[in-house]
Amino acid sequence: MTANDRPLGRPSGQQPKPYESAFLKACRREPVPHTPVWFMRQAGRSLPEYLKVREGIPMLESCMRPELVKEITLQPVRRHGVDAAIFFSDIVVPLKAIGIDLDIKPGVGPVVAEPIRTRADLHRLRDLTPEDVWYVTEAMGLLTDELGTTPLIGFAGAPFTLASYLVEGGPSRNHEHTKALMYGDPQLWADLLDRLAEITSAFLKVQIEAGASAVQLFDSWVGALAPADYRRSVMPASAKVFSSVASYGVPRIHFGVGTGELLGLMGEAGADVVGVDWRVPLDEAARRVGPGKALQGNLDPAVLFSSREAVETKAAEVLAAAADLEGHVFNLGHGVLPTTDPDALTRLVAYVHEHTAR
Repeated sequence: MTANDRPLGRPSGQQPKPYESAFLKACRREPVPHTPVWFMRQAGRSLPEYLKVREGIPMLESCMRPELVKEITLQPVRRHGVDAAIFFSDIVVPLKAIGIDLDIKPGVGPVVAEPIRTRADLHRLRDLTPEDVWYVTEAMGLLTDELGTTPLIGFAGAPFTLASYLVEGGPSRNHEHTKALMYGDPQLWADLLDRLAEITSAFLKVQIEAGASAVQLFDSWVGALAPADYRRSVMPASAKVFSSVASYGVPRIHFGVGTGELLGLMGEAGADVVGVDWRVPLDEAARRVGPGKALQGNLDPAVLFSSREAVETKAAEVLAAAADLEGHVFNLGHGVLPTTDPDALTRLVAYVHEHTAR
């Protein structure tokens, strides 16, 4: 089979099998049999079975092997009994797919060989086509066949976070090159984010049409911005992404780290569900976001290194803060840390299910 022969998935508007799952009901703010649970980075480095199947395979290559992607995505569903699977991929996959020279270096993260900092660089950001990421479509098809009524979450990096990698050339603590471009050449910045919004939208559409029941937009680094800068320089591009997939009718989740001051704006950008990190209690987050949105979160990932009793106490605090929410998906306030005991995650899923059973 060639890339051109591969099917592109279901048409817009067709309901996925897991429509009545607890996870999707919570996203839609409907009554649930129990609070649904999944974890960011649940498919990955905290699992010994993941380390075994990934041994010797570079990260980006592993994202391009459909059978391997299927296995890695399913591992936490089998082990933990979570209410949703998160597609195994990386936010820079679409950039790699359109020809950007980048690699994910162990212990560092995505590194871009030639940063994008001038208008002449924009031509390198061509349109993404389904054929560019045929392996995503194929892996999604394998997964939805296997998952049945368990929802599969697709995801992408938000325009700001992708731009920060492209402009900085890799991870950055202060985002000095990114902010210099944003403040110094607002039109070039707007054009860069608009191009990335187009690429991100195309990537999410591929995933939804291939079977994703929900999508999450990760804006990992946007917490580095003040609200006024977010509204003026970032929100239009994120809103464009959310608007582009609205017609599919799948829940759209928005998550960032250190975004307590941006929660209302992130919901305003078009998300159905706003992810909250561990720094803001969920009841306070609900006040900032306003009505009409479900929330996701928000146990501190570091809590899982404590005793079972301490984990349950902190989980109970999260659930208590979420008691009056319109919809709640239990998650961590960021990704699972690499040295987390997998059994702690399994116990946490069981605890949330048992203590929220309706």
